[in-house]
Amino acid sequence: MSSIRPVHAPQSLFAVADGCLQVNGIPLPRLAQRVGATPFYAYDRNLLTTRVAEVRRHLPPAVALHYSMKANPMPAVVQHMAALVDGIDVASAGEMKVALDTGLDPARISFAGPGKRDAELAQALAAGVCVHVESERELHVLARLGAELGIAPRLVLRINPEFELKGSGMRMGGGAKQFGIDAEDAPRVLTLAASLGLDVLGFHIFGGSQSLKADAIVQAQAQTLELAVRLAAASPAPVRILNIGGGFGIPYFPGEQPLDLAPIGAALDAALPALAAALPQARLSVELGRYLVGEAGIYVARVIDRKVSRGQVFLVTDGGLHHHLAASGNFGQVIRKNYPVAIGNRMDQPAGAEVSVVGPLCTPLDLLAERMALPDAAPGDLVVVFQSGAYGRSASPEGFLSHPQAAEVLV
Repeated sequence: MSSIRPVHAPQSLFAVADGCLQVNGIPLPRLAQRVGATPFYAYDRNLLTTRVAEVRRHLPPAVALHYSMKANPMPAVVQHMAALVDGIDVASAGEMKVALDTGLDPARISFAGPGKRDAELAQALAAGVCVHVESERELHVLARLGAELGIAPRLVLRINPEFELKGSGMRMGGGAKQFGIDAEDAPRVLTLAASLGLDVLGFHIFGGSQSLKADAIVQAQAQTLELAVRLAAASPAPVRILNIGGGFGIPYFPGEQPLDLAPIGAALDAALPALAAALPQARLSVELGRYLVGEAGIYVARVIDRKVSRGQVFLVTDGGLHHHLAASGNFGQVIRKNYPVAIGNRMDQPAGAEVSVVGPLCTPLDLLAERMALPDAAPGDLVVVFQSGAYGRSASPEGFLSHPQAAEVLV
């Protein structure tokens, strides 16, 4: 006997007409024909624009908004986002190329990551991109490259704070981390940078990601601003850039509620006067990835077969963990949870019996939905996985078992 599974909140961002999910006004079956094959990812440009506008309504106007493109590096998405945000944050030379191709001013592009190769640092230096320095080695390399190329490096120090974002899905700060320079070492590293003739423009301080708790984000941001002011006292040069990361989460699983932006914006607004007094030249920025793009994307796979095995119904599709690792449970979570899933061409039909949606791979881990109550589906129907605009195709092992890659479209 199957247990009753909790249901997700209704997925209301995408419109429905005549029983079919719409992506920016295009019915899903027609979009599948336009793409030419399944599986595919589809991103709704109107939802992207709306989400950025929503964030800007809540953030104080003095706070810059950056897009962290590791969440979704599809070139068309990055091009669209570049016109909406104040900067783009990249995590590799490959991402840097995509960001530069948008035509965005290189001074508004930043490059973070704990293992930057010398060649990547040279590329960033030549492009005029701001490097988020994560080690003393990077300082020495930038000083050498700057002298060789005759270019003054643009850089900030990425700081590993002593605190973390409470309740975050992924902790990026606090304790021992491969990211950044430990806060207690920052004064010494600032002195080192000055001795190397490097002008440190400011700090990047980030405690965690994927939090749905506004109070936790408010607390982490307050701690971040206090730390920045404290570190500025040890800096030979005034702070001009202060990137406080993001951490804004989106709901994936049953029982999760959307993040309330209002208290976050209000707290930042209240903190700005004191920050301006302490760091008068600093431009404050918030860096968001998942929150800006995650809910604007869907993953679509076609049902190939419907099977019954010892009373359990399986919908076998042409998509799976090789395209959408996170939805499958990341190669075996201890407690697996279902993303929101629907039959995209049967949105007006009631849920029937519980089914499991699986892919074509020869592993029991190839699971997109486990025992979910979905409308009765048959071969040819389209399975939709919501919340798929971030960390989807680019974060999945597409080469696993050598099946075809998933297409991507911005609609």
